[in-house]
Amino acid sequence: MSVQKINSPNRPVQPMYSHAVKIPGLIFCSGQTPVDSDGKVVPGDIKAHTAQCLSNLTSVLEAAGSSWDKVVKVNIYLKSMGDYAAMNEEYTLRLPDPKPARTCIQAGGLPMDVDIEIEAIAAV
Repeated sequence: MSVQKINSPNRPVQPMYSHAVKIPGLIFCSGQTPVDSDGKVVPGDIKAHTAQCLSNLTSVLEAAGSSWDKVVKVNIYLKSMGDYAAMNEEYTLRLPDPKPARTCIQAGGLPMDVDIEIEAIAAV
């Protein structure tokens, strides 16, 4: 089986992981946090942070040859479930219908103490 490791040219490259791994039929996208192309956390609330995570994932999906229409599973990690409703508002606006399968949990701690991280699995 071929395994292709992919980094988006629009995202900061991390030495400890690839932005995505593509195998025949599937793309596994690493979790994206609300950081800009310089790796700095964007200002704003959970809605702005959700939008940035989804934008970052769009860049990764495109680099891997996929799109949100082909996403089959999303995992969302929140610092606080108190942000769940506001995150859902932004998520619902930005993802096409029908939505993919999804899990959302409260995480004990996220990188750079951000309030959200989102990862996805997509079909090719």
